[in-house]
Amino acid sequence: MDISSHQKRIATSVALAVIPAMALIFQGWVLFTALALFCVFALWEFYDLFRTAKGMKTVKTLGTAFTFLILGAYTTDDLRYPAIIFISAFWAGAFVFLCRYSQDITASFQQTMIFIAGLIYIPLNFHFLLDFSRFECILVIGAAALSDIAAFYAGTMWGKKKIWPKISPKKSWIGSFAGMTACTVGTMAYGLTLGTAAIWQWLLLGIILNIAAQMGDFFESALKRSMDIKDSGSILPGHGGLLDRVDSLLLVVPVYGLLRMLHPFFQ
Repeated sequence: MDISSHQKRIATSVALAVIPAMALIFQGWVLFTALALFCVFALWEFYDLFRTAKGMKTVKTLGTAFTFLILGAYTTDDLRYPAIIFISAFWAGAFVFLCRYSQDITASFQQTMIFIAGLIYIPLNFHFLLDFSRFECILVIGAAALSDIAAFYAGTMWGKKKIWPKISPKKSWIGSFAGMTACTVGTMAYGLTLGTAAIWQWLLLGIILNIAAQMGDFFESALKRSMDIKDSGSILPGHGGLLDRVDSLLLVVPVYGLLRMLHPFFQ
């Protein structure tokens, strides 16, 4: 029996939701392990976008090791350790460059820059999830999901005028507005039920998180387009790669992580 692309998309979304759900239930080392492995696979996809650059196998290996080190450093609640890890990551990449340059004077520093950029883009952005409560994890995942789902269906059915065609030709103003509406209403409903902030704060938070979700989506779209790549991967039937599913979340998580430092939304 053939399964339509739409049905594959729904089935994959449900299956993918099981992983963070289990991590949120158990938290602790389960959450750490699930998040670290997820970051590693997403990081590999990011590095694969630059597959034409030389030495990317080495970059993948280093990226895997430093992903665990970065996330582990943030579990210590001592910011000196993440700083040490990032400094070490830079010099590890620099040492690889030195070795390559000693053998080939045409060697580029590009792979080291890609290596560091990947660590900032994936594990650094996602490390905030280790400090979030279950309620906060559900909030950021839900905000990103509502933004994407509402924008996709509204844009597919009614979207005609494109919002930024050179970067993402399928994104429309109608889809953007629908995504913002769904994210804002969902955030307010969730926050007023379980949170402690005022209604205007939840309203503002919903708007900010949706803007972050859309900008994260636009960034990954532009990155893939600059590399002439349609999907970041093919691991998820009907979706493409992991990065294609979490591009919006990659900016929603750090934005909420910074906002909660300024104002607590949950007790």
